Amino acid sequence: MNQDVVILIAEDDEGHFSLIRKNLVRSGIFNEVIRFTDGQEVLDFLFDKARAAEPQAYILILDTQMPKVDGVTVLERIKAHEALKRIPVVMLAADDDPHEVEHCHELGCSIYIVKPAEHDDFVDAIRKVGQFFSVVSVPRIGE
Repeated sequence: MNQDVVILIAEDDEGHFSLIRKNLVRSGIFNEVIRFTDGQEVLDFLFDKARAAEPQAYILILDTQMPKVDGVTVLERIKAHEALKRIPVVMLAADDDPHEVEHCHELGCSIYIVKPAEHDDFVDAIRKVGQFFSVVSVPRIGE
């Protein structure tokens, strides 16, 4: 993945955020990371950046269960915006409710990942996400 891509991580759990960040680095992903602890912070950041003239590429890792504004609502708002809808969104969820999985894909999420309950399985899943990130190209918004 191009080093210019900024990885946005919306995860309110400090332990999960640390595991995600650490294992992306272990996968060779050294991009800038910006963390958000609630859904409203994500929206405030992205909608401010959407108005900016500077082009930027983002990938968003988005927990479905976020304080203030839940992840599914954040996804819906992003994908309804003409410029922001280009941002790839990786949903992280505690469960694999088939209705939620389908709903998130209908809204436009790129990937839906269920957080494994076991620590080692969670680490492995994030490393695979990092490997995936290493080969993807990401569009810029603001162009």
